[in-house]
Amino acid sequence: MLKLGVPSKGRLMEKTFEWFGERGVVLRKAGSEREYAGAVDGIEGIELVLLSAGEIPRELAAGRIHLGVTGSDLIREKLANWDARVSVIEQMGFGGADLIIAVPQAWVDVDTLDDLDAAAAAFRAKHGFRMRIATKYHRLVREFLRENGVADYQLVDSQGATEGVVKNETAEAIADITSTGETLRANGLKIIDDGLIHASQATLFRGVRDRWDDAQRATFKALEKMLNV
Repeated sequence: MLKLGVPSKGRLMEKTFEWFGERGVVLRKAGSEREYAGAVDGIEGIELVLLSAGEIPRELAAGRIHLGVTGSDLIREKLANWDARVSVIEQMGFGGADLIIAVPQAWVDVDTLDDLDAAAAAFRAKHGFRMRIATKYHRLVREFLRENGVADYQLVDSQGATEGVVKNETAEAIADITSTGETLRANGLKIIDDGLIHASQATLFRGVRDRWDDAQRATFKALEKMLNV
């Protein structure tokens, strides 16, 4: 069987089911609402695996699932050298959100990454420690800031309510996912002009390390034809 991993709950699961259904592949939960079991109608040879979106990158890279739907931000964050471990089959056009750098609106002189670098150096000189940027996307943020020459900062982990850490004085800036920016503005934050790290969306990926048998390859070709990808 060809194993397809999709998010197990929430809007991402609903939109994934809808996307496949519009193309003649019906994904559905099996059993009770509390069970993480699924079924596929409309094509033979595919097993549906319901996982959290954050688990799907790891399972794809390990070869325990063959195909998976998750956010492109999660793939890039959780997998080093991600493009050597998975390949993009199709961007699905939903689940869009931007991973950005945001600073306090009161920092009127900080509008670009160059400004942020200067502010970080001034902050360290004044306070004796590096400016803190709160995020759960450590790999993506560190690579982005390094590529753009921003130094004298430290990343601090934030797994929830990241927009509030500046008000709570546990960080000076944040790097987080946003769709509209409304929550950032409500918390006195602004996105710096060139601070877009990654524009994420739900994407169908294929693991590249898999050794598929003839039946799995035939199933995948049939699926590609149905999905028109």
